[in-house]
Amino acid sequence: MLVLGQAGADPAAAAAADVQVQSVFDFIQKGGVMMVPIIGASLIALAVFVERLLCLRRSIVIPPGFQAGVTGALRDSCGKAVDYCKSDGSPVAAIFLAGIRKLGQDQALVEKSIQDAGEREVVKLRKYLRLLSVIAAVAPLMGLLGTILGMINAFQTVATSGDALGKTELLATGIYEAMITTAAGLLLAIPALMAYHFISARIDSLVLIMDQMSVDFVEEFAAPGASAGVISERTVVSDNGRKLIMPPAPAAKRSKSATPADAPAETVDAGDSGQAVAVTADEEDAMEDRAVSAGA
Repeated sequence: MLVLGQAGADPAAAAAADVQVQSVFDFIQKGGVMMVPIIGASLIALAVFVERLLCLRRSIVIPPGFQAGVTGALRDSCGKAVDYCKSDGSPVAAIFLAGIRKLGQDQALVEKSIQDAGEREVVKLRKYLRLLSVIAAVAPLMGLLGTILGMINAFQTVATSGDALGKTELLATGIYEAMITTAAGLLLAIPALMAYHFISARIDSLVLIMDQMSVDFVEEFAAPGASAGVISERTVVSDNGRKLIMPPAPAAKRSKSATPADAPAETVDAGDSGQAVAVTADEEDAMEDRAVSAGA
C-alpha cells in the first residue's frame, strides 16, 4: 500500500525514470545517414585549421633577423645573398630571392619580379583555406538535407501505421530525430567560418609585413640613387645561378660651357686611364692659354 501510494503521488518521477540518458553516439545514430559526411567534414576542417596554424607562425613565414641577415649578405655580394635566401627557405626568402636575381636591371623589372614571387607565396599561404570556406558553406546544407530526409521518413512512418491516428508522439519523435542533423550542420559551420576568417586575418597581417620589407629592399638597393654600399659592379644573378659581372655605366663627359660660372672645380676626362682629375676654372683657362702659346 505504501509503495502504491508513493507511485501514485509522483507519476512524473516514474516517467522520468523510464527516460534513458542520451549519449553523443545515440544522437549521431539517430541523426541518420547525413551525420556521416558531417562528421567527416568536421574532421577535415579541424585538420586544416591546425595545419594552417602551425604553418602560418611568424617564425616560419618571416624568420627573426632575416632582413638584417640578407642585407648584410647583399652588401658583400649578390652571390652570398642568393645562397642566404636559398638556405633560409621561408616564403619571405623566396620573395627576396626573386628581387636579388634582378638587381642591376631596371627598377620596374625588380619590382615586377618581387610582385610575381609575392603572389605565388600568398597562394601557398592560403593553401587549403578554400576547403575550409567550402565546409563552412556546405555544412548547414547537409544538415538541412538530413532534416528533410528525416521528416520524410517520419511522415511515411505515420502514414503507413494503421493505429497511428491520434498518436502525436510518433510524429514528434520522428521530427526531433530529424532536427539533429540541422543542429550538427550548424555546429560545424559556425566554427569553420570563424576559423576561416581567423586564418585569413593572419595571412593578411603577414603579407602586409612582407610587403613593407619588399618596399624597403627596393628603396635601398634597386631605386635610382640607392645606397652605393652594396657592390661596386652591377652583379646580375640569372635564374640558372650564373653570376654576370657588368661594369658600372660610364660617367658622361662634362663640357666647360655646361659648367656654372661659380663652380669651384670641374671634372675633366683623363683619357683611357679611366680616372678623373679635378681642376678649377682658373687652372683650366691657364692650361688653354699655354696650349695656344705653344701652338703659336
